[in-house]
Amino acid sequence: MYRIGVVSDTHGLLRPEVAEGLKGCGAILHGGDINSRKILEELNKIAPVYAVRGNNDKEWAEDLPEDLRVELGSLRFYMVHNKKHIPAGLKDIDIVIFGHSHKYEEKRENGILFLNPGSCGPRRFTQPVTYAVLETAEDGAVLVSRIDVPHRPREAGNAKGAGIPADSGDMKRIVKAVMKDTDKGIPVDEIAARNGIDRKLAEQICRLYVTHPGVSADGILGKMGL
Repeated sequence: MYRIGVVSDTHGLLRPEVAEGLKGCGAILHGGDINSRKILEELNKIAPVYAVRGNNDKEWAEDLPEDLRVELGSLRFYMVHNKKHIPAGLKDIDIVIFGHSHKYEEKRENGILFLNPGSCGPRRFTQPVTYAVLETAEDGAVLVSRIDVPHRPREAGNAKGAGIPADSGDMKRIVKAVMKDTDKGIPVDEIAARNGIDRKLAEQICRLYVTHPGVSADGILGKMGL
């Protein structure tokens, strides 16, 4: 039986649990938003890596393709970071690998398996940390295993680690407050302190607000997966 590891959206973090779980794989597929060449180097120590460039992979990743076709054994893969960029009418493909949403997705359509392994990098709010392992049998059948990585103690619970309230109404209130502070030109560090949230969260809200003119608080929450 041949094992293939499928990961995405590591965002600069290769968790020890993930590295351990990928041992024994004959190949690793990365769906983008790697954020660091070091991640690819570490994964290559485990097995050959095939990766595509994500929207957060900047200058260092210019040599990575935006989409990729790979044949592993009898399986033909098509890889792209964003599901929206999957071309219509794909032919001669068995499995499509993508990422971007940080949400695990697995479905079969017109004889093709579409697989988003989710994110196994830094935890994003209350979303699970996941990746996938494919196992191929001699008869060509493919078994897909979703692997959930337990949250670290500091990641468990919304308020710990990121200062995120459990109540969705409170989260919307925070987003609105951050939007107002951004309009006032207040620095990100001060915005985080004023609203009792982690700097990374404040920075993400500010970035979404600035890069999507006219976006509402609900729109930002949607883009954040909340």
